[in-house]
Amino acid sequence: MYNDTKRPKKEETMTLQQLRYVVTIAEIGTISKAAEELFVSQPSLTKALKELEKEMQITIFDRTNKGIHVSREGEIFLGYARQVLEQAALIEEKYKHKSGGKQEFCISTQHYSFAVNAFVDLIKEYGSENYDFSLRETQTYEIIDDVARMKSEIGILYLNEFNASVLEKIMKANDLKFTELFVARPHIFICDKNPLAQKDQVTMEDLKDYPYLSFEQGEHNSFYYSEEMFSTEVRSKNIRVRDRATLFNLLIGLNGYTISSGVIDKELNGENIIAVPLAEEGEMHIGYVTHKKTKPSRLGAIYLEALKRQAKSFSICLKKGYNCIMVEIQVVTFCDFMV
Repeated sequence: MYNDTKRPKKEETMTLQQLRYVVTIAEIGTISKAAEELFVSQPSLTKALKELEKEMQITIFDRTNKGIHVSREGEIFLGYARQVLEQAALIEEKYKHKSGGKQEFCISTQHYSFAVNAFVDLIKEYGSENYDFSLRETQTYEIIDDVARMKSEIGILYLNEFNASVLEKIMKANDLKFTELFVARPHIFICDKNPLAQKDQVTMEDLKDYPYLSFEQGEHNSFYYSEEMFSTEVRSKNIRVRDRATLFNLLIGLNGYTISSGVIDKELNGENIIAVPLAEEGEMHIGYVTHKKTKPSRLGAIYLEALKRQAKSFSICLKKGYNCIMVEIQVVTFCDFMV
């Protein structure tokens, strides 16, 4: 007689359905509404969530009287879950000849026009009518935090002699990697009507009577998180803004200035914003941040290739002697700036 008690106990196995469940709960914010969206009963959804948390030995969502929110370890888990679902969708699309669902992709960046141009290239190359992409021009700390929590696959920022030791330490603690794209010399952005627009280069002394504009950094308003070089300089006129459009409007309206890489796209920023070299010494090592524990998704790889092309276009433009970009850029083969 067959002895059923000798059969090995069936182990719990995580499923794609469970991953879809937790991603949907995180996106909608409540289990009840997520159940409606997924066409399952709330008890069934709650059971599936508890089984997954038990199997993974983590708490994906913290429960409170006010509802649920994603836990710290849940943020990391969801980052992996979204990558798995994307790969599964690609398999279905290739072998079942059907759409695998809406593709999601997010990057976080400082305020760089080349990052926007690469994002446009991504959408043109992806060529699908079914996607959900995010381009977050945000504060430096949030860029690092977004990639660490896998809310964003890629972050774009700069390192220099002043901020590198602090930002590298934070990135190392979060298993992040910085890869350099190019090196730029400091410039200022000003309106073409500004009296300084006729100069070949400007000094800090030249700028002392003009309003200085910078991007605010919120709670993490340390000099090390500043998006602009020479943030420790004492200035009598300071204005902080949150977005690029406001900054450029104030450059024009107030004859203000901001310090930048000098890389500017006239189609995005307008003909009346120009870059003038700053006499002070310094270098901006501009690059991207990724998580060491993950590989680029298909969309991430497409976006990184677009960034490469943007960096190369700067170099070609300068070699031909065009005035389209007023900056000295050293294009670097994708080597690590961090030691």
